[in-house]
Amino acid sequence: MTYGKEERTGEEGTVLAAGCVLWRPALSGRGGIELALVHRPKWSDWSHPKGKLKRGETARDAALREVLEETGMTCALGAELPTAHYRDAQDRPKEVRYWAAEALSGTFVPNSEVSHLRWLSPDEARRLLTRERDAELVTDLLAALAAPRGRA
Repeated sequence: MTYGKEERTGEEGTVLAAGCVLWRPALSGRGGIELALVHRPKWSDWSHPKGKLKRGETARDAALREVLEETGMTCALGAELPTAHYRDAQDRPKEVRYWAAEALSGTFVPNSEVSHLRWLSPDEARRLLTRERDAELVTDLLAALAAPRGRA
């Protein structure tokens, strides 16, 4: 995440952020997918990788950067998922744009922002996610992946 002067804001001071619901084919060999969730010690929560846009950065570029910074993974963006709107810890309006993203390669290394990464089934991910709005994104991802190509 980026804080301070590099932070990009939208209209009326809305904090702009972007992230991904990161997935990969399940390693079990039995089909299905696994989702990556990150644990952020600062907030003591489990969430999808995301962070604030830097000045001059597009939401898509920020989503890719945040996934790489927080998980060590490169990914391919897929369908855009619903945008989250809420108030942040400083009571500022915040808008987070999300994409489905397939993990391509990389290795997680714990860092100052993210202490743990877990790959989980969609049902396990829904149970572990701290916020309901993040759990709803799991359903949105599954719908996007099931949609005919070109429609999601």
